[in-house]
Amino acid sequence: MSGSAAGRSGNMRRRGDERGRALLDALLDDRPEPGLAARAATALGLPERGRYAVAVLRAAGGVPPGAATDTDGLRVLRRRRGDGEVVVAALGDRDVAGLATLLVRWWPGPGGIGPVAEGLAGLGAARRLAEVALLTCPPGTTGIVRLEERLPAALLVSQPELSARLVADVLGPLLALDPADRALLVRTMEAWLECGGSAGRAAGRLYCHRNTVLNRLRRLERLTSRSLSRPRELIEMTLALDAFRLTVPQP
Repeated sequence: MSGSAAGRSGNMRRRGDERGRALLDALLDDRPEPGLAARAATALGLPERGRYAVAVLRAAGGVPPGAATDTDGLRVLRRRRGDGEVVVAALGDRDVAGLATLLVRWWPGPGGIGPVAEGLAGLGAARRLAEVALLTCPPGTTGIVRLEERLPAALLVSQPELSARLVADVLGPLLALDPADRALLVRTMEAWLECGGSAGRAAGRLYCHRNTVLNRLRRLERLTSRSLSRPRELIEMTLALDAFRLTVPQP
């Protein structure tokens, strides 16, 4: 092939790549353009009605932006957007958990993955829900999370005004405490919840006596005027605690 022919071929490939990226961006923005998914499928070499997952990373990972790779059986396309990055994976018959495993090799997080989209036309909705999943990562944390694993927290971050009202109503007296004292009670309740309501197991995690855990929980009940033994009040306290952790960096 002559130099001029090779140059023309290279220019055509670049224009084709640029067109594919522009169509992918249009899908991620959920633009209502007739035939958009079909055009993008042709330009990107992807099935229009395949299974896809979308992840949003709060910062760019360690692979050049816009790179398209085939890794672990996944066709992956990446787009830098703002101060983060959007990753689209053609799953085929793979589980979306495979994408989470792949992403942590590139970037420790935080990142969020939306539900599986059944076709390219669903990438915009999947991207929006992946952003909601990302918002459920508390400040200062890492990790790649899936929306399905964070649905209660996703509801909270989707309604910030109501979440703030919930925190103020349920945890108001707790928030008035000295920060170190408050953090101690919050950590105790978190440990108790993570241990399935077992004060003994929570005590082992916190390196204290079981009675110490029980005393802290009783104090928390007094401060919030709610009982951990009443299911509805426990739900209120748990949701308020989640909302608090999502908005306030923890020491």
